[in-house]
Amino acid sequence: MKNIIAILIVLIASGCVSAPTYTGPRPPVSRQTVSGLQHRVEPKQTLWRISKMYNVDIDDILRANNISEDATIEIGQVLLIPNRLKPQSESVFSSGDDFIWPLKGKVLAGFGVNYQNLINKGINIQVPLEADILASGSGTVVFYITNFGNFGKTLIIDHGNGLRSVYSRASEFYVRPGENVQRGSLIGRVSPTTKGKSNYFHFEIRKNSLPQNPLFYLP
Repeated sequence: MKNIIAILIVLIASGCVSAPTYTGPRPPVSRQTVSGLQHRVEPKQTLWRISKMYNVDIDDILRANNISEDATIEIGQVLLIPNRLKPQSESVFSSGDDFIWPLKGKVLAGFGVNYQNLINKGINIQVPLEADILASGSGTVVFYITNFGNFGKTLIIDHGNGLRSVYSRASEFYVRPGENVQRGSLIGRVSPTTKGKSNYFHFEIRKNSLPQNPLFYLP
């Protein structure tokens, strides 16, 4: 119980869903001043996957290419991978390390945008009908609360290496803190509420308690 309370205090302090003040895009870095190699984005590759291929932090790739935190990458886009000459061996990672979408739906608000007078620290996905919520990655449930302000039922999964995924505005969750879950396993359900009101599911990915753009991790 003490551990759960400590996690709650840390998350609230760091802004689990209201989050620290958004600082905007990183300052530009001239590509000519950074050594490395070029990587052309292939289908189904995420920035997370590319960062693991070269063992380079996502933030370093963003800075080297002057890409803002609220941007997306596209197939065919050429990225400068700083301070690398070749990818790592394929044996150092597997497709099981990738994240998946917790549910399918239209993204109503992306990362970093002002949505209902709050800077969005994740993505808001429209919920037109009832839908299952899947674990975006394998890990351990470390937090659950039934009423987290405007975000209602909220669940957090720890994936290790400082990465956590946050699931909010669910109708119900089927797992509780201490349980291990596998990527793609059923963890909850979400359904529209009152007709005429905005219905959406909120999803975040955080690294060392800091919000990340989920679209850098999701295929």
